[in-house]
Amino acid sequence: MEISSSSGRVILVGAGPGAPDLLTLRAARALAAADVVVHDGLIDPAVLDLAPGARRIDVSKKRARHTLPQDAIGALLVAEAQAGNLVVRLKGGDPFIFGRGGEEVEACDAAGVAVEVIPGVSSALGAAAAALMPLTHRDHASSVTFVAGQCKGLTEQNWAGLAGVGRTLVIYMGVTAAEAISDKLMADGLAPDTPCAVLERGTLPGSRVLRTLLADLGGTVAREKVISPALLVVGAVARLGVADSVLRRVSEGVDA
Repeated sequence: MEISSSSGRVILVGAGPGAPDLLTLRAARALAAADVVVHDGLIDPAVLDLAPGARRIDVSKKRARHTLPQDAIGALLVAEAQAGNLVVRLKGGDPFIFGRGGEEVEACDAAGVAVEVIPGVSSALGAAAAALMPLTHRDHASSVTFVAGQCKGLTEQNWAGLAGVGRTLVIYMGVTAAEAISDKLMADGLAPDTPCAVLERGTLPGSRVLRTLLADLGGTVAREKVISPALLVVGAVARLGVADSVLRRVSEGVDA
């Protein structure tokens, strides 16, 4: 597909799970043609370098601190496109998996701005593959659920059935709430000795894969000083793949 910058429009581009060489070919072509790149904060500099002639606008979002609120980002995309620019909105992972890409498409549509989406490898898929940890497996899990860990009113939500026998639960943005998440899952009926894994900086240099139990998930994140980007995997598949075991026996309270 040829990408031309002849008229103002917006392309939402998934930058993939982190490693620059996991970017899709179409995403690379869009970056090369871009006049403006509006990007998130976790984008590898080598990916941004694929748009050497583009003006860069950083709209990084961190917990409790946004460079621009979401409505303002949508307005920015519209304004830049209406000025005749080819605007690439560059997002980590896939734009439609906890990337708020849907809201940005709606903003463009409402303003009559042409918009398209180039998917990316979601961070859950990339990090799990790098860890050799299949999220579904004939012997262990026939379904997988993705949820966001940064959510208000966690204790009031019903998470029963999201994880358990034959199911895998992958939690995005759950590092800071790991203990509350494990408490919630156990309160909703999940066994304390359910296998869990923490996938930190998946596909990137310095990545770690930590294996633990649900009852010690919050403790593992705290002791190991896990930082974002990281994913939490809950279910039998967490026993698979390559991982540093930091298991604590729930009944004995000692390292396994």
